[in-house]
Amino acid sequence: MKKRIKIQKKSLHLLLFNTLFCYYSFMKNIMPILPSSCKSLLCKYLNEDIFEKLKDKKTSHNFTLSNAINSGVQNLDSGIGIYAGDEESYSLFAPLFNPIISDYHHFEADDKHKSNLNIDNLNAPDLDPKNEFILSTRIRVGRNLKDMPLGTAISKEQRYMVEQKVSDALLELQGSLQGKYYHLNSLSTKEQKELTENHFLFKAGDRFLEAAGLNRDWPEGRGIYHNDEKNFLVWVNEEDQLRIISMQKGGDIQAVFSRLVDAIQQIEKSISFSYNTHLGYITSCPTNLGTAMRASVHIKLPKLSSNMELFKNITDNYHLQIRGLHGEHSQSENGIYDISNKRRLGITEVECVQNMYDGVKALIQQEKELN
Repeated sequence: MKKRIKIQKKSLHLLLFNTLFCYYSFMKNIMPILPSSCKSLLCKYLNEDIFEKLKDKKTSHNFTLSNAINSGVQNLDSGIGIYAGDEESYSLFAPLFNPIISDYHHFEADDKHKSNLNIDNLNAPDLDPKNEFILSTRIRVGRNLKDMPLGTAISKEQRYMVEQKVSDALLELQGSLQGKYYHLNSLSTKEQKELTENHFLFKAGDRFLEAAGLNRDWPEGRGIYHNDEKNFLVWVNEEDQLRIISMQKGGDIQAVFSRLVDAIQQIEKSISFSYNTHLGYITSCPTNLGTAMRASVHIKLPKLSSNMELFKNITDNYHLQIRGLHGEHSQSENGIYDISNKRRLGITEVECVQNMYDGVKALIQQEKELN
């Protein structure tokens, strides 16, 4: 036990030394010497030639290469390690972004993204009408305003402008989407308790988002909207300027997707989102480009969870991700898992949801067949 503690302390000291050394280089605008132990895509693709080529470039919103890589330099355990400051970042810093996007999404610089939010193209009748397996369904998309810097580069004044514009649009929603908007910096004790109990309240992001500049001026200019039925939710100025979320108990994936599409279409009457034909919907983190969609279910699979190889074979076949009950890096509880689409760029929204639906259908079928 003592030996293990010494090894852990040594590893922590080494990580701290490497982080400080890289950050010193970064502050001096010289190429950080990234350790071989760093496995992020930033560490994989950033080299001295690219750094020298890009280090003095600035987008029209004054976003630099140093801003883009700050999170990955400070956090050597990042998976990606780079964030965009605006749509222009993806073209200006393309020598670094393009290989990272290609590696993560298998999507090349001359590929085109297509969007499809036509609910008639989705074939997803309720998979679990008796509620034996699926506890809940949740589909969300990220959106950012056209011609506005992303959260990594936005000013405090611009963030307030975004909140005002978005909250005005949300309060114009009609039908079952009608609800209430809450300014995060002026929540009453009662409102905070209510939002927490409903699992709607979001907090400042983690150290990765902090280093990317996404937590600046917290909680100013941020807010939450939910409809009266509490099955539709929007986070304003969290990681993306809008996180539009549709959810409900059970496995009626078609209904959840339909509500989401209705909301997007209503919001688009007042707001133009940042989008281009190559990368789709523009987001600060390159992993969310394209559809910016995560379609997921919480599902109980106690038998299948005892055979993770079979479990993973099914999810891999349908391009799905297995996560714990409380999301990434969490553990399963009582055989309950969060299953979601892995692909976002280069496929449509309908394809994302259809992949998730078909994969979940196969998982339920396998669970029923196991003794």
